[in-house]
Amino acid sequence: MSTIKTIVCIIITIIALLFIVPIAIPYFILSLFYLKHLKSILPYRFAQLWAKTVIAVSGCPMTVTGRETIPKKGSVCFVSNHVGVFDILLALAYTGRPFGFIAKKELLMLPGINLWILFLGGLFIDRKKPRKALKTISAGIQRIKSGGSMLIFPEGTRSRGGELGPFLPGSLKLATLSEAIIIPMAISGSYEVFEKTYRVNAAPVNVHFLDPINTAEMSPQDRKTFLAEKIRTGIAEALT
Repeated sequence: MSTIKTIVCIIITIIALLFIVPIAIPYFILSLFYLKHLKSILPYRFAQLWAKTVIAVSGCPMTVTGRETIPKKGSVCFVSNHVGVFDILLALAYTGRPFGFIAKKELLMLPGINLWILFLGGLFIDRKKPRKALKTISAGIQRIKSGGSMLIFPEGTRSRGGELGPFLPGSLKLATLSEAIIIPMAISGSYEVFEKTYRVNAAPVNVHFLDPINTAEMSPQDRKTFLAEKIRTGIAEALT
């Protein structure tokens, strides 16, 4: 059964990737005419459908709590621990908000995946070149200030089901410099869904959205020294 689920999920993903290729170019042309609502909603709704379909096929018992804390409008940064590759699907399925995220530049070389990231409003960062990295972060800040949302994984890499790792220095700059509302997001169980065996398994998954944190109401000093630990502690407690 696990093998069958894996094959079905791969087929669904391939179909989704094939669908995105022929419409990506005209879609980006339309977005140049400042169709901002179209630009954010359509990609998200399609990606959300894909994510929910894959989750349904996986058969994972899902527990999702705290969604009522997510603002319907305004600038939002989702800050989540990063357990496995399944996390992106969980965010697409349950945040209820279109969002972009910053991906490592290597993903730009993956056909189909790169278009998906661009389609969703994602940005590619080259951490080895500080000036280019700053430009990417600035673009993300502008997206948030214009009313958009971003997803941040402050650990910088997947924990692969292990303990919550330390937050990278400066990982919350997107949120603090844009004075966005932060929604901490705690995920457990997603590593067991796929990466543990590299087959799709019906493992129990928990997603919990914590109370919002309004960075605009915090002092610059608190944002710099207190905010990261507050979020990390909240996520760690939600995971226990």
